[in-house]
Amino acid sequence: MSEGQKFQLGTVGALSLSVVSSVSIVICNKALISTLGFTFATTLTSWHLLVTFCSLHVALCLKLFEHKPFDARAVMGFGILNGISIGLLNLSLGFNSVGFYQMTKLAIIPCTVLLETLFFRKQFSRNIQLTLTILLMGVGIATVTDLQLNVMGSVLSLLAVLTTCVAQIMTNTIQKKFKVSSTQLLYQSCPYQALTLFIVGPFLDGLLTNKNVFAFKYTPQVLFFIVLSCLISVSVNFSTFLVIGKTSPVTYQVLGHLKTCLVLAFGYVLLRDPFSWRNILGILVAVVGMVLYSYCCTIESQQKQNEMPVKLPEVKESETDPLISVENGTGILADVAVPKVPVWDSNKDLDA
Repeated sequence: MSEGQKFQLGTVGALSLSVVSSVSIVICNKALISTLGFTFATTLTSWHLLVTFCSLHVALCLKLFEHKPFDARAVMGFGILNGISIGLLNLSLGFNSVGFYQMTKLAIIPCTVLLETLFFRKQFSRNIQLTLTILLMGVGIATVTDLQLNVMGSVLSLLAVLTTCVAQIMTNTIQKKFKVSSTQLLYQSCPYQALTLFIVGPFLDGLLTNKNVFAFKYTPQVLFFIVLSCLISVSVNFSTFLVIGKTSPVTYQVLGHLKTCLVLAFGYVLLRDPFSWRNILGILVAVVGMVLYSYCCTIESQQKQNEMPVKLPEVKESETDPLISVENGTGILADVAVPKVPVWDSNKDLDA
């Protein structure tokens, strides 16, 4: 097996792991939050990160990966920024309607494209820009309902988008700059993320729910789902860093919208959530956008490889990281369905 085939196989594995683990944790958290009433999302995320760090420390002791220290200030800043972005996303949902929160999530892709273009001189072809527009239109049609604006909510949404974009770009940049794996970066940044959220989590959750996380009645059923959620989160956090490291922040966001559609599809099939023709139209448009995005990325990647022996490497980068690329240039297909989502479930992004 060639090096390129191994890389593509690893990318497919990372994408698959990300989808399966994210869908699983959202279903688990939906039961925990909506059914059992444990609405302390930010605090739960800090526990996710703590369990992830402990799991990676055990793996390090077993010599399953090598510890590679690098710039301590970069790691600390990256970890704290990640923690802040998660807190701001939760605050954004708390101070805005579900529809406006969905618009906030949709804004992450164009914001990431803009930041990478301005500061990293990364090029996005017109075909890529068009496919991303189609994707965002589809997800918007299917998920955005009411749009209630307020000053505080808008400011929090803007900060959430900016911090999330910068954190995801840093995830990709740090791995390439310091030549560290996703496991090594996650292991070193986890303590800072967990500590940030552990400190601010109870205050944010108290502000949003008017409840005290330490006064909550922890029944055996609640504890079971908390432990299950934390265990699944290890896979979620690992696959997030893995996908961004192997592809790009924009591709990870495209994958994120696919996961959102899949989660909502499970909600319709398993929980009989409301469904309309508008949802179906949005799903179809989103699927077309996802397939075209992957196809265009694959074609551009192949063209770039063909030109490499002739052309010297250019300074500028291009967006050629498909969701799943195959040597013959085919893209991916996704089956998705979208009902309306309650405030404290799948759209909460509890996967750190």
